Amino acid sequence: MRILTDVTDRTDAHSYPATTDDLIEAYGDMELEYPNGGETLGDALRRLDSETFANAEEARMAMYSALGSDAIGRKGYSDRDPLSPGESGPDPLSF
Repeated sequence: MRILTDVTDRTDAHSYPATTDDLIEAYGDMELEYPNGGETLGDALRRLDSETFANAEEARMAMYSALGSDAIGRKGYSDRDPLSPGESGPDPLSF
């Protein structure tokens, strides 16, 4: 995901294990620019419960999951994407 390229580079070099609070303190002011807006990495990470990440891959996956809905281009664009928990969508249609 291009949005997190700079963040990924920095978090890959970060020392682990690291907590959510550690990452917010170190990189929370980094601006994330989305197709439909933006936010800071700290704002995104504050959506998560406090966690301890063993490595950069765990931290990166958590960051991806914390991004706001403005991070996606056209929500619901594909009828093949699974719905998120709690969402309802069109009824499946078989041809």
